[in-house]
Amino acid sequence: MVSKDQAIGGVIFIVCVLLAILYVVTLFYPQWIIDLGWAKSASAIQFWVVAIPVFIAFVAVMLIGAWIGWTMATTPPPKPIEEITKEIEEEEKRAKEEKAEEAEKAEK
Repeated sequence: MVSKDQAIGGVIFIVCVLLAILYVVTLFYPQWIIDLGWAKSASAIQFWVVAIPVFIAFVAVMLIGAWIGWTMATTPPPKPIEEITKEIEEEEKRAKEEKAEEAEKAEK
């Protein structure tokens, strides 16, 4: 039995392979689009076949950069290492004191 994730993965794989084939065929043989009557110029088809993915990639990179910038701008700075070290030392000291108190109670 195929899981839901595997089925989705298979669909994504098939769609990507078909789009890649369509892209390559259109880039190197744009005549089929002209034959269908969807366009009149092979050079215009080739231009848009290259321009659209470049545009999408550019926008995607800019959105990722904006997301990184937003995350950096809205994330509070980390505590200084000295403060973290001090807190750890205080916790260790408290733990030792509690153990000593428990040992004293056990002796009584």
